[in-house]
Amino acid sequence: MGTVIMHDVVSVDGFIADDNDDVGSLHDWYFNGDTPITEGGDQEFDHSGAGSPFKMSSASAEYVRPMWEAIGTIVMGRKLFDLVNGWEGHPPAGDHVVVVSHRPKPEGWHPEASYHFVDGVTVAIDKAKELAGERTVAVNAGEVGSQILAAGLVDEVAMDVVPVVFGSGKRYFGGIDGKLLLDDPHVVIQGDRVLHLRFKVSR
Repeated sequence: MGTVIMHDVVSVDGFIADDNDDVGSLHDWYFNGDTPITEGGDQEFDHSGAGSPFKMSSASAEYVRPMWEAIGTIVMGRKLFDLVNGWEGHPPAGDHVVVVSHRPKPEGWHPEASYHFVDGVTVAIDKAKELAGERTVAVNAGEVGSQILAAGLVDEVAMDVVPVVFGSGKRYFGGIDGKLLLDDPHVVIQGDRVLHLRFKVSR
């Protein structure tokens, strides 16, 4: 089975969005360079809603490209699904999405898309691993991500740290209760207006 990685872009004070679910300038680094994620352009990953392909610094692109290409399944919560309308059935990376939700998939919503709605984080990771095979399972940070992390189901934590302070908002680690130990970062890459970090979860 592939690695389960909890991932998101985050402010230096630990927020993935403000109180109104606005990411503000957190994602600016995706568009502030001249290097596309894919060799032939970024149409494959261009689900930003802005109609602009991802072009970033070469350091960030060299980190993001293989990470996104390795993803088989994304795990997200229902709130994020509703906010982005499931990326209209086209996830930014990977072939499958598992949504943790007490409610079923909206009736008639993109029947061609490989989106699976499950009730609970353990069954979500089991389903995501089944769909991903040897590829990576990417878990969106926040409330659902923190539940999966607290359940001991995450192998690594990946953070794209942006030099902005939100003061309040939606926390990367959600409302996690208790302490969890991470290993020293095994990836530290400085991009333009972003610092890419990856930590293995101590067992």
